[in-house]
Amino acid sequence: MIKGILIAESLRPGTDLAVPGLRLARLTRTDVSGSVVATQPTLWTLLHFEAADELADELAQALAGSLRPEDGWYADFTVGEDHVVVFTGKVFRYRRGDEAGRAEAVAYGRAAGTPEHQLDWGA
Repeated sequence: MIKGILIAESLRPGTDLAVPGLRLARLTRTDVSGSVVATQPTLWTLLHFEAADELADELAQALAGSLRPEDGWYADFTVGEDHVVVFTGKVFRYRRGDEAGRAEAVAYGRAAGTPEHQLDWGA
């Protein structure tokens, strides 16, 4: 089962993210004013989602085409033993615990402008 979190504010204006079988499990709003850069909103809407494993590639590609490139926004999810991290136009998929795979995604995030303290998606 795919499980992940998408920050609604990370989506490009006009985005229509439609992946049949994608399910919203929970929605939360949180004040992140102490941990954002000046160009990011201080209130985030967190969309906790789930889907069947076989939707991983379709979901990753849909997210890669929907995320805002400014500030290095990303989305991530787990599928089986893999962790998937998606930036605008770029998808990383590596086994959980694979430090080299994670390091490659983190390096890309830094280059894309993701604030250092937001590169915290875990293993």
